[in-house]
Amino acid sequence: MSTETGALPAPLREVDLAITGMTCASCANRIERKLNKLDGVRATVNYATEKAHVVLEAPVADDVLLRTVADAGYGAALPQAADRDAAADADHGAELAALRRRLVIAAVLSVPVIAAAMVPAWQYDGWQWVSLVLATPVVAWAAWPFHRAAAINLRHGAATMDTLVSLGVLAAYGWSLVALTVGDAGMIGMTHGFSLRLQRDDGLGDIYLEAATGVTTFLLAGRLLERLARRRAGSALRALLDLGVREVTLLPDGPDAEATAVVAADRVAVGDHLLVRPGERIPTDGIVVRGTSAVDASMLTGESVPVEVAPGDAVVGACVNAGGRLVVRATRVGADTQLARMARLVEEAQTRKAAVQQLADRVSGVFVPVVVGLAALTFLGWLVAGAGAGFAMSAAVAVLVVACPCALGLATPTALMVGTGRGAQLGLLIRGPQALESARRIDTVVLDKTGTLTTGVMEVRGIHPAAGVGPTDLLERAGALEAASEHPIGRAVAAAAGARAGSALREFANSPGRGVEGVLDGVAILAGRAAFVAERLGSLPEDVARLAAEVEQRAAVPVVVAWDGVARGVLEVGDAVRATSALAVRRLRELGLEPVLLTGDHARAAETVAAAVGIDRVIAGVLPEGKLAAIRDLQESGRTVAMVGDGVNDAAALAGADLGIALGTGADVALEAADLTVVRGDLLPVVDALRLSRRTLATIRSNLVWAFGYNVAALPLAAAGLLSPMIAGGAMALSSVFVVANSLRLRGFRPLAAPEGLSESPVHR
Repeated sequence: MSTETGALPAPLREVDLAITGMTCASCANRIERKLNKLDGVRATVNYATEKAHVVLEAPVADDVLLRTVADAGYGAALPQAADRDAAADADHGAELAALRRRLVIAAVLSVPVIAAAMVPAWQYDGWQWVSLVLATPVVAWAAWPFHRAAAINLRHGAATMDTLVSLGVLAAYGWSLVALTVGDAGMIGMTHGFSLRLQRDDGLGDIYLEAATGVTTFLLAGRLLERLARRRAGSALRALLDLGVREVTLLPDGPDAEATAVVAADRVAVGDHLLVRPGERIPTDGIVVRGTSAVDASMLTGESVPVEVAPGDAVVGACVNAGGRLVVRATRVGADTQLARMARLVEEAQTRKAAVQQLADRVSGVFVPVVVGLAALTFLGWLVAGAGAGFAMSAAVAVLVVACPCALGLATPTALMVGTGRGAQLGLLIRGPQALESARRIDTVVLDKTGTLTTGVMEVRGIHPAAGVGPTDLLERAGALEAASEHPIGRAVAAAAGARAGSALREFANSPGRGVEGVLDGVAILAGRAAFVAERLGSLPEDVARLAAEVEQRAAVPVVVAWDGVARGVLEVGDAVRATSALAVRRLRELGLEPVLLTGDHARAAETVAAAVGIDRVIAGVLPEGKLAAIRDLQESGRTVAMVGDGVNDAAALAGADLGIALGTGADVALEAADLTVVRGDLLPVVDALRLSRRTLATIRSNLVWAFGYNVAALPLAAAGLLSPMIAGGAMALSSVFVVANSLRLRGFRPLAAPEGLSESPVHR
């Protein structure tokens, strides 16, 4: 069996283009089609990140790609090697500032225009001319982005919602201008009456400036909300790359030399020897040639237990050296490092799901031409029927005004604004409509272990003394010894005992990765791995050896404690399961979701945690590539997948899942890659986040159904001359009020209550 992908030619090179000028998902589709018409080009345009990824299977010059995008009516540029992200952030900031300025000015000018038009008692002498003065800058300047986009679309034979907005705004304003200057609407003392249908007159006694200004203001607000959500689309990649080291300590004369030199990370070459001090990040992938230490590799594996490394062991760039001094020989640098590969995974995963198209954009290809055609037919039809030109034009304007997608433009942003605002009050951060739509469709929730189901912090989970030894005595002696240690396991023991390093401890010695020893009040004490203590004492008592083995079976770290030459018991140290995890898993099942545990930790530890929280399916021992592959395997089997995680190693899986959910206590890159962020560090709010997302999406859908239904019902009435443009504008406003009121119901959302006494204190003694 062969696949189409397998037959694709090998790419000569790949190019990323920065795209400007896109206003909706259909713009991205148009650019994509144009690029893919070039011989030897396969392109994917990401509307969310405003980038085009182009795979070249034949020699194609960069200028050809740029010119093709320009011919489609948009801008394109090759990314700059230096200050690319800073320049992009500056461009986005300028765009948002300009859009916000247009919205504020449009709103200030539109409020008096709308108020005067809709309330006859406020129609003072000359109000219509004041309205014209106020409406002109709104139509000409504030609505310019819609007019420009409509002109570009028209030039390329396409139509979007921008086309309809521009036509409606210009038609309402243009006819109002004619009515004021040629008709009777400009007479001082004129007021608007309310007639449900057009009168067989010239139609030049009414103005529709409130429709022109209202549509512009409401849709600018929607556009601003959309831009704010899109601005964060590329943050995951930047957060991941920020983990990289900027400067490194080089040993130019070899691993045994004392002389050092601080150089930029991009100057490191394969084979260079680098000095890594305690607490520093390892600059690049390499091999340890000098020293021993504990390395925090959780950014790669997700395991909370530090990895012990010695000469000959491989280490990964951006992991933290938690122990001793290391000398590392670089084996992979730059784009070949594990960190760079993870960055590419995040970018690729985002591209896979970024082709998101809002419902309004999907129907615009049919809706907009139909409305424009209907307006034209209405005008011609009434002329043929013998009605005057003014009546025919009024009917055509009523069609355009009543069809203006004001409620349609409000349907998503108002519900999104209220829903996300309520979520923020509850510590639930929703990134945008894509997250809401995904939350409704998911049927599988993949849960990371470390930091998600568990606390992610090493703790003493149990105290197991030998016969005749008190648990308090065992813990306090071990804590007093471990207080002098910098190892994470030692710090956990010291914290559990409430001990601090003191002057009473003598002859302290540390065997990296094995254990510690010292003399306290004249008593020799040992604490460490079973093999270390057995080596020092000659052997372990049978009961202590059995206790250590049982602790290992529970996927924890046994710390054997001995004094006066006898092993006295075992401390169980590990990553504790959160007290709320089991309840959260049960509530996820009640939502109809299947939980799956996915972790880089070994199978025994994963199965222990899964059994504790009630999860049946476990995928263990996978690196970041494996996590993303597991997500894609589930998707290819027909599942719609949500991924919950908190670590750097979860970033690619979060981005690749249909819905990424990050815990707020996790790494920045995980938070940026996610569609939903839960500020608290446990799973219970995840359930509320999913419930709120579903409720918000249901509100958006009901808003859209109303908005489309309103247009479908009102368009025939307007075309038949049964609806005056003034009433059309009022109906449009009432439709918008309904949408806003429906969205405001989300403020009443309440989270599920947690049982009394449930706490995040999982240490058991």
